[in-house]
Amino acid sequence: MIKQLVCSLFLLASSHAVIAQQDYPFRDTELPIEARVNDLVSRLTLSEKVQLMKHQSPAIERLGIPAYNWWNEALHGVARTQEKVTVFPQAIVLAATFDTEAMQKSADMISSEGRALFNEDLRAGKTGGPYRGLTYWTPNVNIFRDPRWGRGQETYGEDPFLTAKMGAAMVRGLEGNDPEHLKAVACAKHYAVHSGPEASRHTFNVSVSAYDLWDTYLPAFRELVVKEKVHGVMCAYNRLENQPCCGNNELLHHILRAQWKFDGYVTSDCWAINDFAHNHKTHATDVEAVSDAVLKGTDLECGNLYQLLEQGVQQGLIEERDVDVSLKRLLTILFKIGLFDPADENPYGHINRDVIECEAHQQQAYEMARKSMVLLKNERQTLPLKREKLRRIALIGPNADDEQTLLANYFGTPSEIVTPLESLQRRLGDDVEIDYMKGVDHVRLLENAPSFQAIAERARKADVIIFVSGINANYEGEAGDAGADGYAGFASGDRLSTKLPKVQLDLLKELEKTGRPLILVNMSGSVMSFEWESQHVDAILQAWYGGQAAGDAITDILLGDYNPAGRMPLTTYMSDEDLPPFEDYSMQNRTYRYYRGQVRYPFGYGLSYTTFAYKPCPVDSIVQTGKGIIFKARVKNTGNRGGEEVVQLYLSHTGENIQPKPICALKGFHRISLEPGESQEVSFTLTPEELALVDSEGLLMERAGKLDVYIGGGQPFQSEGVFYPLEIKGDTYQVY
Repeated sequence: MIKQLVCSLFLLASSHAVIAQQDYPFRDTELPIEARVNDLVSRLTLSEKVQLMKHQSPAIERLGIPAYNWWNEALHGVARTQEKVTVFPQAIVLAATFDTEAMQKSADMISSEGRALFNEDLRAGKTGGPYRGLTYWTPNVNIFRDPRWGRGQETYGEDPFLTAKMGAAMVRGLEGNDPEHLKAVACAKHYAVHSGPEASRHTFNVSVSAYDLWDTYLPAFRELVVKEKVHGVMCAYNRLENQPCCGNNELLHHILRAQWKFDGYVTSDCWAINDFAHNHKTHATDVEAVSDAVLKGTDLECGNLYQLLEQGVQQGLIEERDVDVSLKRLLTILFKIGLFDPADENPYGHINRDVIECEAHQQQAYEMARKSMVLLKNERQTLPLKREKLRRIALIGPNADDEQTLLANYFGTPSEIVTPLESLQRRLGDDVEIDYMKGVDHVRLLENAPSFQAIAERARKADVIIFVSGINANYEGEAGDAGADGYAGFASGDRLSTKLPKVQLDLLKELEKTGRPLILVNMSGSVMSFEWESQHVDAILQAWYGGQAAGDAITDILLGDYNPAGRMPLTTYMSDEDLPPFEDYSMQNRTYRYYRGQVRYPFGYGLSYTTFAYKPCPVDSIVQTGKGIIFKARVKNTGNRGGEEVVQLYLSHTGENIQPKPICALKGFHRISLEPGESQEVSFTLTPEELALVDSEGLLMERAGKLDVYIGGGQPFQSEGVFYPLEIKGDTYQVY
């Protein structure tokens, strides 16, 4: 009897607790989010508040607040989950498409798959698991200033304009277009001036001019924050001008919050706050570090120190109201994704697992892989291969059948990964013998493998030799993830050289002696210098890390079932000697905008199986400062097969008295498709922002002067295109 009474009292108390939780104003979906957030914060203790500011946010059972893990990744597909998901090409590969519409479509599909998993967890009351939340720490809009940086593959290349536009498309696709709810939450990282070396990222201090800061390193972040209203920003590991980025008053307060009016949340990179006292040595204790980080604007810690904020309040280093400011930003995000609401009151609450790996998503991953492939060389029209003449293909190389290479880093796991070997066997296996020999590993000889001479002698019997070269994310990537330390040419995820590993080059040289057509298909997240290869192989296809369908995309291009149109988002320098010291963040003599030497394959470069001609259109040649202007060109497919062209617009400021300035700079691009003989007028609207230059103080100023406007299939003087003169008249105009 007593036991039954106790149980009854417990059930009654639990029932009252549930009713009370439902009656809290923060549960009322009719109230504005700000009111709901304020109500919830008012009910929390200081100890509870600081725990909610860590990436692994615990449940607060007395208020019915579910656990939530902020750390999730979606760089090129939902990453690291136990579920099978669609894996798109790596970020640098997506950039090579030069296609913002396709990028946004892909990002929308990625967020649909992530939303399906989250909705399932929300219904089951299991929202705290790792890599299951909707706060994705992507896109990475750092500038790939040096091709040796291992994490450069996570970015959209070396150009601020391309990076901004591709990153913006990623944000739009991930976050959705509902005015009150977020489909998922994007995060611009790593803020700011962060691009290696990986080995010293926890201690490195970056010092750059105001010009480089605003001309190169900040424009993409500004685009995402000011124009796209991204809801998350991740601060970087390194110091900028002697202040840790996650405790940097200039970056986080003056620029991000005051100037750009950012109202989302800022997270630290993982365990970056630990660096303050232990690696950067800028703070005496961890309590001082966490207090300063929050005061400067880092709302969330990825790590395990923010519980020390309670001591910071007790010691007078920070006030509880300062803690509340950051916590309210975090809770606002959680309300916007629907963590506290019934699924039927969220426009994205109906998305279920039917979308995961659905046919449309798999097709899009395949299309993005095809769009990204860059044909760098095609002597004597070696490609496409003439199928009717093929009887035997020698397929050789470390990446010809390596599934892991295709997934790059920060990847999910698809149900099927198609390698070049598998694709060629499926496509040609009944009619053509595919003689596969791995030959070598990425950086070393294989045990008990035939000699290079024996491999070459066997390959001599084929009609064509396809060598699938390159490296993978074991050799270039994030420090701690890339596991190839100790091999010559690699260090903590960075590359020490842009050359193809010697063991592969040695085998290639032996294969070249056969006299058979030799095609190089290269997989890497950065460029290879191709010093010997560019002179001796017949065709080169830069295939990157193309995701789950990369093998089929490569086969399509080799056989001519798809006409390549990818463009290089990076400059291929002639040799390693052309590169400034890796640790030097000055943009002088870096990237196509400032490098004055000869290059092997320029930024924006890519060949096609057809040809295009450009004709000028009537346009104005004078614009007033503060006004926009339109430029056009007519593009015609002059070849005998359909194809896509990436039409690019570059500006060059010709006034000799203007310093500093880029040699030329991309300010517009459109990817179009034309059938043989078809033409299309392509139009670009240049705003004052695009026509202006950053001055030595870091201000974006539009001044009277003369410019060259170039529209073509690549950079000026390196592609088919047309020039227009432009004169800017009027008073100096400050854009920002």
